Amino acid sequence: MPSRTRPSPRRRGLALSEPTVPVRARALPVPARAPEQTGDASIQPAGPSAVAATLADQRARRPAATTPAAGHGRGERRLRPTRPPRPPAPGRQAGLPTPSTPNQARRPAQRQPEAPVLAPRATSAAGLHCLTDHEQNARLYAYDSSVRQAFDVIVPVLKEIASHRCEPDFVERAQRIARKRLGVEPPTHLLDDAWVTGLDMRRLFAWTVFETYRRFSDDFFQQDPLGGRDGSAFQAFLQECGFHALDITPCADGRLAHAISYVLRLPYGTVRRRSYAGALFDIEDTVEKWIETELLRFREGRPNPADAPTRYLKAVVYHYSSLDPGHRGCAAHGSDDAAAARAGWERLKALRQAIENSFCCGASVDLLLIGMDTDTDAIRVHVPDRDGYCDLEHWLEATKVHQITSGLTPTEARARIAELIRAHAPGRAASSGSRAAASAAPSDGMVQLIARLIEHNLAQIDYVRQYHGGHYQDTDHAERFIGTGFGFEEIQLRNLTYFAYLDTVEEGAADLDVGIRIFTGLNIVHGLPVPVIVRYDYHSRVPGARERAVAHCERIAAALKARYPKLCADGLLHCLRVVRDCDNQAQIEIVGSSLDPAVVGH
Repeated sequence: MPSRTRPSPRRRGLALSEPTVPVRARALPVPARAPEQTGDASIQPAGPSAVAATLADQRARRPAATTPAAGHGRGERRLRPTRPPRPPAPGRQAGLPTPSTPNQARRPAQRQPEAPVLAPRATSAAGLHCLTDHEQNARLYAYDSSVRQAFDVIVPVLKEIASHRCEPDFVERAQRIARKRLGVEPPTHLLDDAWVTGLDMRRLFAWTVFETYRRFSDDFFQQDPLGGRDGSAFQAFLQECGFHALDITPCADGRLAHAISYVLRLPYGTVRRRSYAGALFDIEDTVEKWIETELLRFREGRPNPADAPTRYLKAVVYHYSSLDPGHRGCAAHGSDDAAAARAGWERLKALRQAIENSFCCGASVDLLLIGMDTDTDAIRVHVPDRDGYCDLEHWLEATKVHQITSGLTPTEARARIAELIRAHAPGRAASSGSRAAASAAPSDGMVQLIARLIEHNLAQIDYVRQYHGGHYQDTDHAERFIGTGFGFEEIQLRNLTYFAYLDTVEEGAADLDVGIRIFTGLNIVHGLPVPVIVRYDYHSRVPGARERAVAHCERIAAALKARYPKLCADGLLHCLRVVRDCDNQAQIEIVGSSLDPAVVGH
């Protein structure tokens, strides 16, 4: 038999080296029954606690990935970059350490079974910054995923319910499916007439969103899953820095709703948050809050005595997009981050001038301007000098700090961060070694506070790299409902809620209109309604406060119906009215809804 020459691997179409088999993340199942242990018997199977337990179990079973942490070179900014930092300290490693992938024994490639790919993908803790708490990141991700999953399964489950609408036992069957998959039971008045008039999916969708919000809100106030209610330790640190109050205004964009508890890692119980479109806060409202704070110091010594040398600190967080700067920045400023920064700074200066013009004895406030990349959660700080001035065209980027300090020990990293902050004070380079340099240098307390904010943000940068591949997949709006009125302390998650803080619809009309435009693209074009939650918190120690809060809700709900009559008439806008006693850390109380049987056709 003549000998045959065996073709080379290349001619046979085989790879010369071991092929890389893609690793597919497992899809997150929705639990069919409640976990064995739960902190609240009222929270049903598919609620936040159950999904968090599922995520934790899957994470424990899944081997740590070795994918290198993603970088941030996806979008160049149009503005001038930050001033170059000082040369690296001797012996410091430059750049972010990349975890290496161990060599594996060569074996034939095996086809992986097809499975849905889950967007979040965890990486090994080996590539984290030295100041990052890996366990805290895991807890934050579990909570965020559990709440998000509870909202995301609504549409698929309602589609399944709709497929049974012609069955004789439809009402019982629909309620059984909803209890099993969503942990809620739709009221019979939304289901009874489906065989005659058809199933009103718009009303059923709105009711399910409202009920899911109620359940996750109750869980938040009962369990304090973020651990931010007690802020005594941070309050003590704040006073060490020379401040007795921290008041932060992020933009009302839902992509900044997690700015306090995630991006900056601050206790929500201590930091005042009031969101406005474009971060353009109400100056009169803030002046009133300053007066209230100073009066408490004078009359009760809370949080510290009035003669203590501390100040009220007001901060603005504007935002921008590194992936799509011209389209996915702040809509209120036309996706122009320079305009957003300038408008925020002008509003801060106007607040300071209002207080200084209205009160004597050196009354004033300190100011801080922060930018936030909504794609990566990285912040940039416009470091103010001792006189409160900041340069809008120069800032300190947390991503640069992450790179510069990643190879240091925690002590070395903290010292280096403080150096970088001082180096980025306005006019610092031009005035070194002179009296002007001393005035340009920020106060030690401001440096200490900014260093803490940047340190916390380094952990959030790692969080996005660990679980979202370096940037979020939903880089645009993906909110689930509009929140209007006053309150919403429990909303600490990204892209869950669009805020429209207001006392009357007329004064908040611009913010509301922006929210309706956002939900036109998210819901209305798909035939789904805009869920609006009108919320007013009240102090039960004040006589008649609850009744006034309920009246506020009724007035805002009526004004919404008058402003958007076509949407309401078509069933494309539904409203839930809730109040909450914030003196007793109570849960929310539902006081009315456009879905109540008595107001069918609202």
